[in-house]
Amino acid sequence: MNNLRVSAITCEYRTNPLGIDIKKPRVSWIIESEKRGTLQKAYQYQVSLSKDFTNPIWDTSYHLSDQSLHIEYGGPELISSTRYYYRVKVWDNFGRESEWSNTAWWETALFETSDWKAQWVTPNPNELDPSSEPVFMLRREFDLKDGIASARIYATGVGVYELHLNGERVGEDLLAPGWTSYSKRIQYQTYDVTSQLNENSNAIGVMLADGWYKGNLAWEGDRNLYGENRGVILQLHVIYLDGTEEIIITDDKWKASTGPILFSELYHGETYDARLEQKGWSQPGFNETDWKGVVVHKLPLTNLVAQENNPTRVTEVIKPASVFITPAGDTVIDMGQNMVGRIRFTVSDSAGTKITLKHAEVLDKDGNIYFGNLRTAKQTVQYITKGEGIENYAPIFTFQGFRYVKVEGYPSQENGLALENFIGEVIHSDMTPTGDFECSNPMVDQLQQNIKWGQRGNFVDVPTDCPQRDERLGWTGDAQVFIRTALFNYQGGPFFTKWLRDLEADQLPNGGVPFVIPNVIEGDSSAAWGDAAVICPWTVYQSYGDKRLLEEQYSSMKAWIEYIRAQGNNEYLWDTGFHFGDWLALDSKEDSYYGATPNEFVATAYYAYSTKLLLHTAIVLNKTEDEKKYSQLLEQIKKHFRDEFITPTGRLAVSTQTAHVLTLMFDLAEEKVRERVAHDLNQLVLDNDYHLTTGFVGTPYLNLVLSANGYHETAMKLLLQETYPSWLYSVSKGATTIWEHWDGVKEDGSFWSDDMNSFNHYAYGAIGEWMYRVIAGLDMDETEPAYKRILIQPRIGGKEITRARAAHESMYGRIVSAWNMTHEEVMVEVEVPVNTKATIILPFAKLEEVKENGMPLLKSEGVQEFSQTEKAVSLVVGSGNYRFVYKNVHGLNSNYSQDTLVLDLLGNEETTRVLEKYVPRISNPIGVLASLRKQPLRKMVKDPNARVTEEELKDLIDELNSLEMNFTTVGQ
Repeated sequence: MNNLRVSAITCEYRTNPLGIDIKKPRVSWIIESEKRGTLQKAYQYQVSLSKDFTNPIWDTSYHLSDQSLHIEYGGPELISSTRYYYRVKVWDNFGRESEWSNTAWWETALFETSDWKAQWVTPNPNELDPSSEPVFMLRREFDLKDGIASARIYATGVGVYELHLNGERVGEDLLAPGWTSYSKRIQYQTYDVTSQLNENSNAIGVMLADGWYKGNLAWEGDRNLYGENRGVILQLHVIYLDGTEEIIITDDKWKASTGPILFSELYHGETYDARLEQKGWSQPGFNETDWKGVVVHKLPLTNLVAQENNPTRVTEVIKPASVFITPAGDTVIDMGQNMVGRIRFTVSDSAGTKITLKHAEVLDKDGNIYFGNLRTAKQTVQYITKGEGIENYAPIFTFQGFRYVKVEGYPSQENGLALENFIGEVIHSDMTPTGDFECSNPMVDQLQQNIKWGQRGNFVDVPTDCPQRDERLGWTGDAQVFIRTALFNYQGGPFFTKWLRDLEADQLPNGGVPFVIPNVIEGDSSAAWGDAAVICPWTVYQSYGDKRLLEEQYSSMKAWIEYIRAQGNNEYLWDTGFHFGDWLALDSKEDSYYGATPNEFVATAYYAYSTKLLLHTAIVLNKTEDEKKYSQLLEQIKKHFRDEFITPTGRLAVSTQTAHVLTLMFDLAEEKVRERVAHDLNQLVLDNDYHLTTGFVGTPYLNLVLSANGYHETAMKLLLQETYPSWLYSVSKGATTIWEHWDGVKEDGSFWSDDMNSFNHYAYGAIGEWMYRVIAGLDMDETEPAYKRILIQPRIGGKEITRARAAHESMYGRIVSAWNMTHEEVMVEVEVPVNTKATIILPFAKLEEVKENGMPLLKSEGVQEFSQTEKAVSLVVGSGNYRFVYKNVHGLNSNYSQDTLVLDLLGNEETTRVLEKYVPRISNPIGVLASLRKQPLRKMVKDPNARVTEEELKDLIDELNSLEMNFTTVGQ
C-alpha cells in the first residue's frame, strides 16, 4: 500500500484564498507518510482554469527538488477576477509516487487600477454632517438577469464597514478593511455573494463607522488623522451562464441615511437604539424617500490593495463564569478570562429600556469593578430596546478589553441576572493556532495560557500594545520582542506581512522608523523599537522560509541601518537621540519608566544585532557587495562597543542585568570575556534572590542567555519564582493574561499608577520562546529555515518540572518534543514531519541504554546517526514518531517538586472527593496549590523521592478536611 500523500496545500499561507492581487502566488504543501525517513525528491505542480485539469495552463512536469514551501507560480500572466485551480503530487526517496493532492484554488482580485469602475462615495455633506456620530447607512437597488453563474463583491471603506445584501449580512469579517497606513495603502475585501443574489430585484447596503480612519486615536483625543469624511467604494461583478458580465458600482446614484447606531468608537464603545432600526433597508422595495444623496469622494484608487492578512472575526464564544453584587452595589458579570471582544446578550422588555454595559479588566482590593487604568477610554455599550419580543444584540464597530462587565438597566429578574442571556465573543485576527506547550507545573501551564490570550487580545489587525485603554497602537518594540513566540503559537505569516508593509510605507525618508505602525503619534527611531524593521522580517523568514518577504523588506531593513549609521559623530556607536531604553526596568530611578542601562549601551547593542541580521539577509539574497559592506560594519560596531563598554579585565562597564543579557544575546563579547559576562549575570540574579530587574529590552532574552551559557538552573528558578517580580507573581494573583507591569496589582491589592497599567500587554510573554525552545526543547537549526532541520534538545532535570511537551504545526507539518522523567527512567517522544530531519540530544543518556520503541538504536528504523558525547547521546533521525527511553541514573534530578506532589495527591479519587466540596467556590485553582504549599502536609513526606503511602494519604485527607476555612478564604 502506498501511504505517500500530499495534504494541506496552501497558497500564500492560506487555504483557497479568495481575492489576492499577487501576480506570482506561491504554493506550499505538507506530505504525509507512515514510513520513517521520508524525503521529497521531486514534485509536479499543475495550474488550470478548470477543475478537471484537461488543459493545464502551467505544468512543471516531474521537477527534481526537495522544496515544498513557497513554490512560485511560473505560468502565463494571471488575469483579474479569475479562479485558478492547482494540485500537486510528489515522489520520495523510496521511489514512491503519490496520488494527486486534493484540488485547491486561489482566486485573483483586481490587479490594475483600471479594473476599478466604481468611485469612492460619501454621504452628501450638505445633507448629512460628516462629523456626526451616528453610523452611516448607504444603499442601492438594482436588477439582474436570469442565469447567474457567479458573483463577487470587491469593497472597502475609509472608516470601518459592514456589508449587507438582500437583507443578510455578507461574510463574517469584523472591522473591515482593517488598519493600514491609509494615505498609502487601503486593503479591500473580496466576497463570494453568488448564493445571496436574486434574479430580478436586489439591494445592497453598507454600514460605515469612523473606525481607525477618523475616530479617536491615542491618548490625546486626536480625531480625523487620515481624513474628515467616511467613504466607501464597491463593485459587484456578476457573471451569467452565457458568459456575459454585469458590474454594479458605487456612484452618485446611491442613497444614505443614519439608523440605530447613534455612536460607535473603538475606545469608547457603541450606543444602539433599536427603535431607530430601518427594517428592510438592505432589501429591494424599501422606501428610501427620506434618505439623502451621496457625492463622489475624491480619494485615489492607486493605493488599493487586496486583503493581505487574516480578517478579524469572532473566533470563540465563552460563557460567563459568574455574576455577583460588588460592595458598591454594582451588578457585575465575571467572564472568568481577560478577553478582547464583545458581549452579546438577549433581552425582552418594553420599548425604551436602556441597558448599559461597562467593561473593565480587574476588581480593586475591595472587590469593586475598577476602571481607572482605562484612562479616557469609556468601553461602554448601550442598547435601547424596541419592545418587540426577544432582542439579540452585540456591538458591531468596536471592541473591548475586559474580564468584568458592570450591567445597568437590564430588566430585573426574580433570581437576579440570568447568565444564560449573556455570552462573550472573542475577537482577533483569525490566525490558525500552531503551537502548544504544557508541563508538570500548573502555574507555568497557566502562564502559557496567559501568553496565548495576550497574543489573541492584542493581534486585532495590528500587533497592539494593549486592547483596553486609549492607546491600542502598533508599538514596534513590543512586536519585535514577541514575534518569535507569536509565530510559534499562531500562523502569523499574513499578519506580519501586512504589518511590515505598513512599516515600510510609514518609514521616514531618512530611514527612521516611527514608534508605532501605523504611525499616528509623534516620535520615531528609538533603538529596539525601530529595529522591528530588521528583526521582524528576519524572524518571519526563520519561521516560514519566506524569502520573498525578505526581498520586499530589504530596502527598509537597509534604510534603518543607514539611518543609525548617520547618527552622531561616530558611525560605529549610537550615542545620540531619544530612546526608550530598557523600558519599565525595575532598576530605574524613582518615578521613572527608564531602566538604569544607559541608552547608548542599548542603542549600540541593537545596532550591532540588526546589522548582523541585515548581513544574514544579504547572504540569503545573494547581495555580495552588501555582504562585504555589512560584515565590515558589524566588526567595527563590535570593536567600538568593546572599547566603550567592556573593561580591560573583561567586566562590563554597565552593571545591570540587561547590559549583560544584551552583550551575551547579541554576541558582543569576545569568547574569553563571554564566560566572565555570563558569570556576572548569574551573580546579579543570585544577588537579587533569584529575581529579575530587567524591562522590555532585557526580559525577552534573560532566560535564553542564562540557559545557553551554563546557568539553566538559574533560568528555571527565575521562571518558577512566584514572588514579585516574576512571571508567576501575576499568575498567583489570578492573572489570565500578561501584565504590563510586574506588579500591576501589588501585594496589598493596590494598583500601579493609572497612567499606564494594562493587564493585557503581551511583551513579557516573550518568555514563551524560551519555554518552547529550551524547556521542551523544540527548536530549529537556523541555517535551514522553517524547521527544515529540526533541533530537539530538551533541558531535562531539576526539582520543579518533571515533564514538558511542545507541539508546533510548522510549514512542513507537526513537530512534537515531549519528555517525562520519573525516578527510574527518562522518556523522550519526538514527532518529525516528512521532508525534514531532526537532530535529537538526549541529556545524560548512554548509548547502550537508550531504547527506541523498545529496540536498540542500531535496529531502529529512521535513526540515521548516533553518537555518545560527554553528557548526552546525539541522534539524527528522519521523519516519523519516535519514543526514546533510558535509565535515569546519569545526573537528572527527579525529586518531586511541591507542585508535582500536590498534583499526585489531587489525582487520587478520595482526595478529589474531599476537594470537590471546596473547588466550586474557588475562582483560581492555582491559588489552591499556592495555599497547599504553605500547609504542614508538605512535611509529612520525609523522603522527597518517595511515593505517598496509604497511611500518609489518609493523614492528608484528614488535614484537607480541616482546611475548609483556608479554602474558603482562597475562594473569596
